[in-house]
Amino acid sequence: MHPKSNYIIMKKLSILLCALVAMTACSTKQNNADTTSTKSLIVYYSQTHATEQVAKTLQNMIGADIEAISAVMPYDGDFQQTIARCQEEMSANILPELNPMQKNIADYDTIYLGYPVWFGTFAQPMAALIGMNDFAGKVVIPFCTFGSGGLNTTSDQLKEKLQNATILPGYGVRNARIAAAETEVRQFLINSGIIAGEKVSLPEFGESQEITEETKKIFDAACGSYQMPLGTPVTFSSRSIENGTEYLFNVEMNGTASGRIYVTAMDGAEPEFTQVER
Repeated sequence: MHPKSNYIIMKKLSILLCALVAMTACSTKQNNADTTSTKSLIVYYSQTHATEQVAKTLQNMIGADIEAISAVMPYDGDFQQTIARCQEEMSANILPELNPMQKNIADYDTIYLGYPVWFGTFAQPMAALIGMNDFAGKVVIPFCTFGSGGLNTTSDQLKEKLQNATILPGYGVRNARIAAAETEVRQFLINSGIIAGEKVSLPEFGESQEITEETKKIFDAACGSYQMPLGTPVTFSSRSIENGTEYLFNVEMNGTASGRIYVTAMDGAEPEFTQVER
């Protein structure tokens, strides 16, 4: 074959190869864009700044957009005034009017919903937000702050109200333990596969046992000073955690089953309860 013919053939092959490489690169870039297109929004209501603290901790760790919601008529009274207003609104099935949001929930794939727990459910402004937005197809991750508990009940309520959304396990913390939120939120995000890190798997609780004098003292030390009665422990189980023991107490109030209370007893520290499940 003539050298010139060889040159022409090689040149055509080179052009074809370059085109194939370019097409592959374009396809890879497009595929990568598809897998990294998830957008996350942290939207929260906070009255005492506790939920705000958790929201900002989340934002620092995952880099999501963030926005606080507020009521047109704010809940700016003292504790008793807030309780009275909330009870009145709930009895009348009234939700507060919200100020317009800057962000649009429809623009996001994953929504972190943050709220304080009032009377076993979301704070009224968060209930209003949930009722006025379409969460169909969204991934929803709840986080909340509370006096005694409410993560389990409000997560169940979200599943009932937002049946076309995917509700993932959430994070909750007592207001009295807000200082622990940063460490716990980080581990929650790691265990959920949202950020990188070493996952921690806790052992199952042991078999349920009758309350002993020693475990009754642990319960009383953790729960005795709480402003409302939490019930009487009747059985308990326990498991080892890093630097201590976690207890799960089954409690009764007025002779009927009342719920479960989680208590941690860390080495060298007073026992404290982390949440109540009713």
